[in-house]
Amino acid sequence: MAVQILTIESQPFAENSYLVWDDRGTEAFVIDPGFEPELIQQALDERQLALAAIVCTHGHSDHIAGNAALKRANPTAPIIIGAGDAEMLADPMKNLSAFFGFEVVSPPPDRVVNEGDVLALAGITMDVFHIPGHSPGHVVFVLRDTAPTLVLGGDVLFRGGVGRTDFPGGSFTQLKANIERVLWPLPGDTVVYPGHGPVTTIGHEKRTNQFLAD
Repeated sequence: MAVQILTIESQPFAENSYLVWDDRGTEAFVIDPGFEPELIQQALDERQLALAAIVCTHGHSDHIAGNAALKRANPTAPIIIGAGDAEMLADPMKNLSAFFGFEVVSPPPDRVVNEGDVLALAGITMDVFHIPGHSPGHVVFVLRDTAPTLVLGGDVLFRGGVGRTDFPGGSFTQLKANIERVLWPLPGDTVVYPGHGPVTTIGHEKRTNQFLAD
């Protein structure tokens, strides 16, 4: 299996949405559709891929803003999010959009996931891990059937940084502890696809990330 990942950066928050598919398949799923869902739909149409699921690492508005439009265009695609952030989807205060002067309301989740769950979407299998600290119910998805291992990480670990912990429900202590628990044991060449900024690897961040230095 050759997993393909297309990065679609959406403004105004330079948020990374990811379209993920097996190059032998006819379906894809999207991670964290942002404020420009038309770019995601265009990418699906150009590749003649059906949308298998709308998957959210967490419930902040820049990562869920495209849910409604994609669900309208692809009504059979389930919306999936960590159980701890599910209530944020339809609440502009909790998803922080109200603080920016607009209201993002997503349809409710069709499925919630917890640590230990395994998602099988578009022929791709992912393990679910709970890494709170940026948001209470933030989850990351680890693809082990690839070489190298891949992490669809949302706003947990960035190249040279970590997710903000000053939002409601945030905790740097939680974030650091769970990065060390979940991500640091992964192979050094594991590629991390973050919610903002360029890709990185676990090895690079363990060596150089000043936010996580002991």
